[in-house]
Formats: sequence, C-alpha cells, structure tokens
Amino acid sequence: MSEINAGIHGMGHAYPEGVLTNADLEKIVETSDEWITSRTGIKQRHKAKENEYTSMFGTAAAKMALERAGLEPTDIDLIVCATTTPDQIMPSTGALIQAQIGATNAAGMDIFAACSGFIYGLTMVESMIRTGQIRYALVIGAEVLTKYVDYTDRTTCVIFGDGAGAAVVGPVEAPKGILATKIRSDGRYEEQLYAPGGGTKLGTTHETIDNRMHFFKMKGNELFKVAVRSMADISAEMLEKAGYTVDDVKVVIPHQANQRITDAVASRLGVPEEKVYSNIAEHGNTSSASIPIALDECIQSGRIKEGDLVLLTAFGGGVTWGASVIRF
Repeated sequence: MSEINAGIHGMGHAYPEGVLTNADLEKIVETSDEWITSRTGIKQRHKAKENEYTSMFGTAAAKMALERAGLEPTDIDLIVCATTTPDQIMPSTGALIQAQIGATNAAGMDIFAACSGFIYGLTMVESMIRTGQIRYALVIGAEVLTKYVDYTDRTTCVIFGDGAGAAVVGPVEAPKGILATKIRSDGRYEEQLYAPGGGTKLGTTHETIDNRMHFFKMKGNELFKVAVRSMADISAEMLEKAGYTVDDVKVVIPHQANQRITDAVASRLGVPEEKVYSNIAEHGNTSSASIPIALDECIQSGRIKEGDLVLLTAFGGGVTWGASVIRF
C-alpha cells in the first residue's frame, strides 16, 4: 500500500473590489508613491467597505477551493481559519464560515498566528490527515486589516491590505503532498508588531482609544532582521528534512510582507530571483491570506504544475514563523 501524505486538492482566493492606491494615500497621510514603493514594493492594496468583513472573503475563497477540488461542503471534516481580524470575538470566524458554506460535518475554529497563520494551519491538519484522524480540511487565511490600521501612521498604513485564500487539504499518495513542515514562535519579540488595546490586559477604555492602541504598531527595522533570519533558517531546515536543496525548488512563495524582506530572504537562501513569487505590488501585505492568495495565483497561471516542488515560508507578529515543502 502506498504511503499517504497530506496534499492540496484545490485552492481559491478572494478580495474586495475596492482598491487603495499609493496616490490615494498621498491624500490621507504625509507620504509619496516613491517613498512607499522604494521601501515596500507596494503600489496598491485592496480595501474592504464598511459593510464587508473577514468571513465574507473567507467564505468566497473556501467555495472556490471546494469547487476546484470537486468536493461538497459536507465532505469537509475540519475548517481552520487563520486570522488576526475576526468578525467578532466569539464565535470563531471558522465556525461562521462553516455555517456560510454549509459544512455541517466539520469542526470550525480559528488560529491566531498573524502572517504565519496559513502555514500554522497546514502544519496542524497535515498530521491529522496523515494519521487518518480526518480526511479533508479547509485551511483558510482571511483578513480585513485595513480596519485596524492607523491612517495617521505612515509606517504602517501603507503596508496592509485585505483578502482571503483557502486550500482544501486531503490525502494524496507519496511522493506528492506536504513533505516537511514546521512552525515556531518567540513571544519575547511581542512589541515588534502588536495591537495592545482591546484585550483583557488593557481593555477598551477612553485612554486606549485616545492613544490609538487598537491599531497595529510596528518596529520595522528590528522586525526586518528577525524576519529574514527566521524565514531563511527554517526554510533551509525544511528543505534538508525533505531531502532537497534550493536547486530542486520550482517556486518559492514567501509571505508578502515587504519586497525588501523577500529579496533578503532569497539572497540568504541562495535562491535566484526568477524562482521567487511576488504579488505585493498589487495586494500589499494581507497577513495570513498572502501565501494562499499567491499560491492560488501561481497554480491558476500555470507557474506551478503537477510534479513541481514548492517552498512556502512566513513570518509574522508574535513573533511567529514557519515553512512548508510541498510536492504538487
């Protein structure tokens, strides 16, 4: 009997129709297209309307992934939604998506690992599928980050965008599937990227609102160094575990945080530029949604074909990081 791995059966992605360009931001905050582009590589980002929310985009991406996988919602055993911007505190966005797609046989839950969330979700369901605990899972990264950015802070408001990506993960025969995957975190770097207001520590008060503590705050220069080192090191470790080198990889899909970070990770790994996928110019940083959106774009465009080896790597607030090596 063939060895069973967990692999991706279908993907989908969605994002708001609304677009916020660098020219639009020039009218809101002291910045310029040149300043944003040279520091981040971003030209535009998608922005949700006031009446649009995270589960809407997660649901749209999930339905697309199910259709491409040729499965019904009732075939899904587990829905893992990675998000830092849930619809509400309770119930989970995963449970809300479960209801919206009609996945009546599934458990629904959220994981909170910021930009690494999709890889966290893949890592979680991989072992459950491989050991037979579940058969099919939906792993979703969904965010409406523009509702949490401070449009008086030009260092953060230019970066983030909204969107969602989803993958149907289920059993495949080796040598296909997820060959190596690992996640890490280090809470000592908490204040490099965080939003301190609104929790049980500080709550929601006039003071936290007046001090704009419910918006994302970031120490970009410090975050850059930790991100590059962490993503490159865990990527090299997972390639070695899977028995491959960067020469064997067809496409590298890093979390779309910042073009400078992407370039530095590729350089540290020794990956040529043409192997590294980037869509940050069009979407900005969509946190947990960035990797599944990029992965789906690569599959749909034919850049990733059957038999190709793909490396995913991410880093996010927490701090968190992870990498997965997948044979399609």
